[in-house]
Amino acid sequence: MEAVSIYLTCKDLKEAKKISTELLKDKLVVCANIFPVSSLYWWKGKMETGSEAAVIFKTTRNKVKTAERIIKKWHSYELPSYAVRKIEVSKDVMKWLNNELNN
Repeated sequence: MEAVSIYLTCKDLKEAKKISTELLKDKLVVCANIFPVSSLYWWKGKMETGSEAAVIFKTTRNKVKTAERIIKKWHSYELPSYAVRKIEVSKDVMKWLNNELNN
């Protein structure tokens, strides 16, 4: 198994908590860290700014495709923005990931 993180931005903390809860309930992620962020970005040819919530999820590679479907289902944005990255974790953390996500 490969440990990965998913970085996701949401419109607000409420949406971030809802998506996190759905992913946790379905055992698709083992952890969600949520925090407020200020964002600057291009959208439809205009530079925008705004307040959002960001989430970092910890999971395993084999859970990503299903997690992506859940994110798209519950996300309010026309184009949910997320990134998946391989992460290096200790043996104990990998054991925790496997035990929690596969039970």
